[in-house]
Amino acid sequence: MVCGLAAAVALSACGGGKEAAAGGDAAAAAPGGNVLNVYNWSDYIAEDTVPGFERERGTEVNYGVFDSNEVLEAKLLAGGSGFDVVVPGLQFLGRQVQAGVFQPLDKTRLKNYAGLDPELMKRIAVQDPGNQYSVPYMWGTTGIGYNVDKLAAAFGSTEIAGSWDLVFKPENLAKMQHCGVMFLDAPSEVVPVVLNYLGEDPNSTDPAVIAKATALLKTLRPYIQTFHSSQYIEALANGSACLVIGWSGDVLQARDRADESGNGVKVAYSIPKEGTSLFFDMLAIPADAKNVDNAYAFIDYLLRPEVAAANTNFISFPNPVPGSLPLVDEAIRNDPTIYPPPETAAKLFTLAILPPELDRLFTRLWTELKTGR
Repeated sequence: MVCGLAAAVALSACGGGKEAAAGGDAAAAAPGGNVLNVYNWSDYIAEDTVPGFERERGTEVNYGVFDSNEVLEAKLLAGGSGFDVVVPGLQFLGRQVQAGVFQPLDKTRLKNYAGLDPELMKRIAVQDPGNQYSVPYMWGTTGIGYNVDKLAAAFGSTEIAGSWDLVFKPENLAKMQHCGVMFLDAPSEVVPVVLNYLGEDPNSTDPAVIAKATALLKTLRPYIQTFHSSQYIEALANGSACLVIGWSGDVLQARDRADESGNGVKVAYSIPKEGTSLFFDMLAIPADAKNVDNAYAFIDYLLRPEVAAANTNFISFPNPVPGSLPLVDEAIRNDPTIYPPPETAAKLFTLAILPPELDRLFTRLWTELKTGR
């Protein structure tokens, strides 16, 4: 039974973001001409989506990818980024809206807007009141990616992958350090997951509560090989990493790459039973965008059911267009790690807007964790 998009987010209110990138900026300063400057996450769009838009509209798309929500935010807040369409996580978009970063959307210029999931839009409106500034692009979860054979060799089976105990108990993580452990380089994503595991409010702003997550993470640090938010995809696929905290679609892309390569590596993804974070990534137009007509055309193009389905089929992240589901591969539609069933969705939580002081605290604590200082 396929879990619909609205059901999967039934207990959600707002979202975080997929921080997966390994590239540079778009050529955002292209002068004149029929151009569009897009800034998105890496490994997050079908191969023919941008070329298809270029052919149809006769527009040259300068497409760049960014390293994290923080990198995108720094460029947007500085002004003059040169980008026409950007894709921030919802929790970051919420505070960027408050800072006047984006221009309100003229929904009459988006003929496919009516095809968005209405229940999802209600929940996004908590962070983007009235859905004035953004439309959703993709959504997903943070969970555990693992090498099936290496996990089974270490624990006798893969059953332990159903719990955060695998990652957050030092004695368990130690058993996997020999084959490569990688964590997302994203404190605003990882810390809330740890807090939820500890039975605390994942969106707590209390430094004493956050310190509990930091203390646990420090016990895990000796066994973590790398902190990165995109390299784990290829590392899982080629077998150089065996256990990661990662995003759902990224891990499933790693699984597919391994299968296609025939290298014998088996990759799987788990949404832990204790619950985890649910994120939404949003399409928005910066207030100082120069190519606004093309920006609207591109966003509307992404909302077409056939285009949304093609993106989902390629990247294994669910999209917000219910009309695309008949075009989504059956294996993806029926995968509970992509479209979580209600009992799993009930334990998903979303991420609140971080106040600046908490953002600075996260950054400082994360630096100390990574450097061991």
